[in-house]
Amino acid sequence: MTSVLIVDDQPLQRFGFRMLLESQDDMTVAGEGGSGTDAVRMAAGLRPDIILMDIRMPDMDGIEATRRIVASGSASRVLILTTFDLDEYAYAGLRAGASGFLIKDALPEELLSGIRAVATGDAVVAPRLTRRLLDAFAGQLPSGESPADPARHPLLAPLTDRERQILTVIGQGWTNTEIAARLHLAESTVKTHVGRILAKTGARDRVQAVILAYDTKLVRPV
Repeated sequence: MTSVLIVDDQPLQRFGFRMLLESQDDMTVAGEGGSGTDAVRMAAGLRPDIILMDIRMPDMDGIEATRRIVASGSASRVLILTTFDLDEYAYAGLRAGASGFLIKDALPEELLSGIRAVATGDAVVAPRLTRRLLDAFAGQLPSGESPADPARHPLLAPLTDRERQILTVIGQGWTNTEIAARLHLAESTVKTHVGRILAKTGARDRVQAVILAYDTKLVRPV
């Protein structure tokens, strides 16, 4: 069972999410909160697998709550809930350590599949949408002189040439299926490489790996 904490300052929104989640055999609602402060407190006490996190909330917004939850070392994965698919707040949420973001008007099956994907360590954001988001807000990436050779970046140095190649195309929005087809690899091999990339770089999931590819200038916005 995947336990989900719902955090949104709108009671009707929380009710809708609860009804949907409770209709699933493989999900359970761990609790509900109406603010970022609730999210931090309840994440520590309930230890849910997934936190559905609204952004604009009183007391403490979802971005700061996400930052604190991730910094605490919590194993809970945060899904940012946003009204617009290119909301700069959603990007800030990803930077804070969220595992992806969902659009509030997504279809029920999209929300459920997103939760299941993140629960298994995958990204909830469609690769091309991730690319759009990062490209749109590339100006928010850390400034500073780009290294002459991204491979020399300390976070990339442990990667093999193949792993660096795969991280690059992940940052360009390729799915595992596309990577396997274009690089003539078995999809299981691609999944193994992705797992090793996450382990070596310390990235929490695929979304964080995309951000890493941009941060290290391995991939540049086009």
